[in-house]
Amino acid sequence: MSELDTLYRELILDHSKHPQHFGLAEAEGAHATSHQKNPVCGDEITLRARVDTDGETIRDVTWEGSGCSISQASASMLSELVEGQTRTEAATLIEGFREALRSRGQIELDEDVYGDAAALTGVSKFSARVKCAMLAWVALEDALARA
Repeated sequence: MSELDTLYRELILDHSKHPQHFGLAEAEGAHATSHQKNPVCGDEITLRARVDTDGETIRDVTWEGSGCSISQASASMLSELVEGQTRTEAATLIEGFREALRSRGQIELDEDVYGDAAALTGVSKFSARVKCAMLAWVALEDALARA
């Protein structure tokens, strides 16, 4: 295993053990909640996105869930990444993340764009784990469509 793979594995485990933005924020203002479940492995997430009064800027994303370290780390990484982003920016991030994870290792996530979530690039080589990594991203996509 390369040093980079080891670092990415440690980053995923750290986010899983010490998740960011865990716990649903109060349902105040413009917000939407989405609950998603992966029936194959049992991972679940409930995600709440709150949008500023401008209707475009994501104020924060909070979540609760259970499941494997990949799904939990992905939710943690996502919640940090999109805070302060616009809906359009978030949609672009979600689509790029989806494309990379479906690429079977052909597309790498740019660390400058995806921050810690770039550590999930390697998941694309394991098709059974792609849904685990995508769960929070699908929940955010759904929540923003509802907000």
